Amino acid sequence: MAGLTIKDIAKICNVSISTVSRAINNDHGINPQTRERVLQVVKQFGYVPNNSARNLKMAESNTIALMIKGLNNPFFQGMFPYFQQELEKYHYEFLLHSVSEDVDEGYEAEEIAKEKRLKGIIFLGGRLDYPEAVLGNIQIPFVLCSVASAVSANMHNMNVSSVSIDDEKEAYKVVQYLISKGHRDIAMIAGKKHDHAVAYLRVAGYRRAMQDYGLDPDLVCYQDDSIPEYTEANGYVTMKRLLESGRKCTAVFVIADRMATGAYKAIYDSGKRIPEDISVVGFDGIELGRYLYPSLTTMVQPVEQMVESSVKLLQAQIMGDDTKKHLIYDARLLEADSVLDLRTSAADVTDGYMEHESHPA
Repeated sequence: MAGLTIKDIAKICNVSISTVSRAINNDHGINPQTRERVLQVVKQFGYVPNNSARNLKMAESNTIALMIKGLNNPFFQGMFPYFQQELEKYHYEFLLHSVSEDVDEGYEAEEIAKEKRLKGIIFLGGRLDYPEAVLGNIQIPFVLCSVASAVSANMHNMNVSSVSIDDEKEAYKVVQYLISKGHRDIAMIAGKKHDHAVAYLRVAGYRRAMQDYGLDPDLVCYQDDSIPEYTEANGYVTMKRLLESGRKCTAVFVIADRMATGAYKAIYDSGKRIPEDISVVGFDGIELGRYLYPSLTTMVQPVEQMVESSVKLLQAQIMGDDTKKHLIYDARLLEADSVLDLRTSAADVTDGYMEHESHPA
């Protein structure tokens, strides 16, 4: 086969380009059987490695990059110590790289991988809707963590590994919980109106639950585009707008705990009380919610398990295992003091809506 490239070798062996490169460069960290299979194909077709590419590979660092959309998000910030702890188990350095909302993650990943000679990448946050051909240009191992489309059908058909929760399902469970407490007029403080990432999925879960129970699914108030998203300030302004609209609601599902902090202040500034006048539920389970008054009922994401799985999947790729997996974890409802039970009966009828353990689906 004339003009055989490293990409051709990878396709023949059904492994990644980085695995082929590491096999050719006699990287002892790769699975011996995988290395032997690659070298057999190299010998069979008489492939000659490009020396400049070989030299670049030999200069590879021992660094793993976290590419983050939403660096100031307290939920992601809470993950950083766990990532550092897990990566240190494999003796990797740890690099944080913030990605702007309007930046193409695929292109950015290619550039930083070359510049930093990265060992691997973990994408954190945002949404990757690029075709597999684009992701295929990333010539080092990578994993998607908390990336919205990680739970979509298209992502499951793509040759990538991912770790996530099902945001649509977990948002549905929040609404179910509020309904179980007797609430019927349930509003939602959502993300930006044209957001197609996690915010979109959580709104979809809210709407589906409201429709399933015959309730109004249109009590959605979107964030202010002129204010940084998922911030306390945006939570305050958006909640204030909902209150001033005159739309009746006894409970509000706030898309993120950080925004719930601002929503609390807007409710208090309006002269209303939590939970006596308006019940509030957040999402993410960040530590801040424990210190609000009253303490915030929220959906807790299994941060430690998600981080550990992401690093293990990445390490498996680095070691030459190109089997792709999609791990979806359950969140758990942490019931605190911010929700009023409107039912006349005091019986507990949560009917299993509260999850106490997180595990892959």
